[in-house]
Parts: sequence; structure tokens; C-alpha cells
Amino acid sequence: MIASLHGRLESLGSDSAIINVGGIGFQVYMPTSTLSTLGTIGEEVQLYTHFHLREDNATLYGFASADELRLFQTLISVSGLGPKLALGMFSVMSVDKLTMAIATGSVDLLTIVPGIGKKVANRLILELKEKIGAGWVTTPGVQLAEENTDVLAALTSLGYSVSEASRAVASLPPSSELSLEEKIKLALQYFTTK
Repeated sequence: MIASLHGRLESLGSDSAIINVGGIGFQVYMPTSTLSTLGTIGEEVQLYTHFHLREDNATLYGFASADELRLFQTLISVSGLGPKLALGMFSVMSVDKLTMAIATGSVDLLTIVPGIGKKVANRLILELKEKIGAGWVTTPGVQLAEENTDVLAALTSLGYSVSEASRAVASLPPSSELSLEEKIKLALQYFTTK
């Protein structure tokens, strides 16, 4: 198995790059977010990779971080979700937004990815919500109430990371009488008091 590559960037395409490692050029498919960070031709690059082997094809997928690779491998474990579609998900949204969408059950956010309809989005949520929620989104000891998922989504859309937004949401008083706007204002106050 090829777990990572460290070599010279030989060429860039729209969805892949060729990395020369010891005189051998490896074609590596990547999300656009990773392709944009590679730099210029001739520079040294380091990628975390997943080697996907099928009876008719052997393909190498590359990522800028170990978290992206781990989430990619988690996504392709879902039946009916292939590597190309999982790669497309990374091209549309960051790891934080993707994990937040799955953990909070946001079908609408997942369906903005080309090729993912409501049926696939619901399957992703059903199969990965517990796994993603436990290992990716929440910090230890912090569980988000269902009624606060909209607040979490609003904070991440404002640019806060999922972990920052989770801490702010966890600081909210346990009251269901507050409106969504009031909860967002209180969560934003959390960042001004830090």
C-alpha cells in the first residue's frame, strides 16, 4: 500500500498531478483544495495517499492532510459512494464543514455537492453520523443538542472552525425558549469574552 508520497511536482491537471518519486511518476487524483496548495512545477511536495484497487483499475488519491485522508477513507466505506464522488465532496467544502454537515444531519448542505442527492445524503448521515460525531466534531465531553445544530451551522458559515463553534454552542444556556437569532448572538459573545 502506498500511504504517502514525497517527491517533485512534475505536472498539474484539472483533477490530478504527477509526482516524481525517485524517477517514477505517480499520477495522483486530488480535490481542488489540495491541487491549489501544491505550488509550482519542480517544487517538492508531500501528500497523504490512498491506493484504491479494483479489478479493472488502480488509482492513487492524494490529500494535503492526514485528516482529509482519514475522512476520505471513512466516506468511501459507505455503500454506493465511490472515491470520485468522495473527492468531489472535498472540492466543494472543507473537512470541518463536511464533518459538521454529517454530524448535524444537514441534508441540504450535503446536497450542494454535485452528484449527491437526498437519498445519498441521507445514507451518508445514517451510516456515518455516530462515527463522525464521536471522532471528528465534538470535543471530549461536549455533546451538541439537536436544537443547536443550526447555531453550529451559522457559526461555521461565518468562518469559525467546527471545534471553535462547538465550544461556543456548548456554552449556551440550556433553554429552548431562546430564538435562533438569540442563540447565535450569545454564541458570538463567547468569542468576544475569550
